Amino acid sequence: MLSKLHARLGDFWWYSLMLFCACRAADALNAFVGLWLVPKYVGPAELGAVTPLANFANFLAIPVAAFANTFRNELTRLSIGGEFGRLKTLMRGVFAAAAAFLFLSIAVARFVLPAFLERIRIVEGSLGLVIIAASFVSAVAPVYANALQALKKFKAQSLLSIAGAPVRLLTMLVAMPFRALTGYFVGQASVPAFSIAASVVSLRKELSVPAEPYWNRGTVKKFAGLFALFLAMAASTGFGGLVESTVLRQRLPDIDSAGYYMATRFSEIATYLYGAMIFTFFPFAAEMAKDGAARAKMILKATAANIAFCLSVALLFCFIARPLLSFLPDGDRYAGYWWAVPWHIAIIGVSTLHGFYTTAEIAAGRFGFLKWILPIELAYPALLLLVTGHGYFAGALPERVTGFLSAHNVYSLDTMLWWISGAVCAKSLACAAAMAASARRHRKDARK
Repeated sequence: MLSKLHARLGDFWWYSLMLFCACRAADALNAFVGLWLVPKYVGPAELGAVTPLANFANFLAIPVAAFANTFRNELTRLSIGGEFGRLKTLMRGVFAAAAAFLFLSIAVARFVLPAFLERIRIVEGSLGLVIIAASFVSAVAPVYANALQALKKFKAQSLLSIAGAPVRLLTMLVAMPFRALTGYFVGQASVPAFSIAASVVSLRKELSVPAEPYWNRGTVKKFAGLFALFLAMAASTGFGGLVESTVLRQRLPDIDSAGYYMATRFSEIATYLYGAMIFTFFPFAAEMAKDGAARAKMILKATAANIAFCLSVALLFCFIARPLLSFLPDGDRYAGYWWAVPWHIAIIGVSTLHGFYTTAEIAAGRFGFLKWILPIELAYPALLLLVTGHGYFAGALPERVTGFLSAHNVYSLDTMLWWISGAVCAKSLACAAAMAASARRHRKDARK
């Protein structure tokens, strides 16, 4: 029966469904961590700092993450071609680069992190090294995940998704009672560290071959420009997320930022289907790279499935979000933020078009979209900083402009969500316009 269902659905939807089910098997433990363990040990005064701290860790890891993404297509090509000796050399090179980037991250954090912690109202000296360690292993882990993805070892990835949750839970149960935020990041780092070790075991057959030459001057020159593109894309996206979460923590009251954290623990359910599909989407989109029409249909179908899923989840949480929040530690303080759950789910649903479109373009080796996506990515944090810091421009800007900025300042969680919604809609509309323009070009080429 399963083989018939597999044949009917096709490889893409079948493996997406398999990964979705595997990831959901681990969600009970992840829900316990995010909804009970973290708010139990981290009080409302510090709970809102968890997201900006996580984004800061991700921002430190951007060079390594960009380096890993640079060779994503190459990992796929070498894997499909069975060139495992060169693949082994490539992965060693990525690790060597990660070590160099780690040194740079330590240097940057040494000067920047204390000021950042002060800005988000956190005093805990041991966080620095833990955040750097978490960012390092989190950035390196996708290199091995990409290798599993390229070889279409979706069963191994499913097992890793299931096993990662108990590793994270056990680590946090041990570490968080001593120092809550430090223990949280130790737990976050444990999952990618475990994933790296388990991926090596899964890839032992492919990586047991002797290493073959890969790196040379031509290879370095070939990928230097590609690395610059990925770095620019990751830096713009990461900077936007960091500014957004920092503004939420810095400009809003502690209880607002804590309420947003609790609300997003539920709204992240809306990312479950997308997370499973995007992993299987890349290799299939790469195979369809030459067929623009087929790739466009695949993007639209995947986006429609995710939006339908998000709408159904948002409707459900309109009725159950308040009682669920009330049940959690300090739930009487967070229940009033129930409305943020369906709102944020809707934001996630709209954003999936951007995710599938950019993934398909990267899989096809096309980066022209960066010409218009980078300005949009950078305009959003610039506007947030301008609106929230308009007082610094008093006297320098016309009174009409400062009055507008003051009226649209971030003074409550709902105003912040309006800004987030506007940014997500702008990116998705731009992607839809780019897809429509590409479809017109394909039709013109077909007539010739």
